[in-house]
Amino acid sequence: MQANQRRFRRVVEDFVCFNCGTEVRGSGYTDHCPNCLWSLHVDNNPGDRASRCKGRMEPIGAIYSASEYTIDYVCQKCGTKKRFKASSADSREVLASLIKIAM
Repeated sequence: MQANQRRFRRVVEDFVCFNCGTEVRGSGYTDHCPNCLWSLHVDNNPGDRASRCKGRMEPIGAIYSASEYTIDYVCQKCGTKKRFKASSADSREVLASLIKIAM
């Protein structure tokens, strides 16, 4: 894969969340529902919309570090795992419920 194919592509898209029905206004950086945090497996690389899978990405964990959250996902269709940065609009209650406690 060439380096230029891995570049982020900003795609502004509004959508209705398939999981909770929230109407989401996209910013070009929106990759999941801010209410329930579910996503769709639509990208191979951020913004390219090239994935053939189109499966549902379940939020399975979150990490809070350096004053920001990241969310871990697993595709329910193909098993691919991804990690996305949380947005300031994301539900803090849902994020907190996903935080993994390191032991």
